[in-house]
Amino acid sequence: MYKTILVHVDQSPRSAVRTDIAARLAALHDAHLVGGAVTGLASYLFPQTGLDPGTPAIAFPIAELHAEADRVLDLFDQRASRAGVNSFERRRIDDEAGAGISTHARYCDLVVISQSAYDEFTPRLRTDFPEYVVLNCARPVLVVPAKGAIGEVGTRITVAWNGSSNAVRAITSAIPMLQRAQAVNLVVLNSEGGDQHGDTPGADIALYLARHGIRVDVTAAQASGDAGESLLSLAADQGADLIVMGAYGHSRFSEILLGGASRTALLTSPIPLWMAH
Repeated sequence: MYKTILVHVDQSPRSAVRTDIAARLAALHDAHLVGGAVTGLASYLFPQTGLDPGTPAIAFPIAELHAEADRVLDLFDQRASRAGVNSFERRRIDDEAGAGISTHARYCDLVVISQSAYDEFTPRLRTDFPEYVVLNCARPVLVVPAKGAIGEVGTRITVAWNGSSNAVRAITSAIPMLQRAQAVNLVVLNSEGGDQHGDTPGADIALYLARHGIRVDVTAAQASGDAGESLLSLAADQGADLIVMGAYGHSRFSEILLGGASRTALLTSPIPLWMAH
């Protein structure tokens, strides 16, 4: 069960969307919902350490940053209340967004964030914010697409299985979601020649999920090119409104250089992602 859910809130247009999604999940699971607004103050203050004592003092816009965070937290309070969340709180976090959200996520069961939107000006949000949180928060992360309308999340779920430890973490963390889903499709890509799948690719993990009361349909497919693109295409064909997948089974550096399913999905998925590393 998910008893504490953290959602990143800010002044961007997607903040309301992910707040509503997080609030629906909190209401569904009777969870405590935390809205976290980061001020970015750490990035203002930390570079000043080690300066010559004679350097003139720099005036930081602390009051303005706090006021901006409080405004978005007011909106969070309103949306959480309207969604019928029984227990929620607001947190103003004086830190850089990636580090601040990752730290607070460690005391929660799930963190909800958005994809990077490269056509939006977000001066205090690092461009690799989703990747950073996924890699550093030590919790499952629900990544909401930056574009498009988002309806229900988790009624039809596509699960990506490759036998990796990261895939195991993602799947086990998503069990309460999978148990509530109307349909669960397990996708095994490029299983030939591997020793992580057993005699029948997907059969063992399907049996594991069946013992949790989750019926799954297994699809084995060969990716025609980029594995991430193939996964997104299959998920779209299956009518998925959520993809569960492990994140960065290879090093992040190698995925940047060579491409990889995690990076492709984080950058381009039009479907919400449930990821764990």
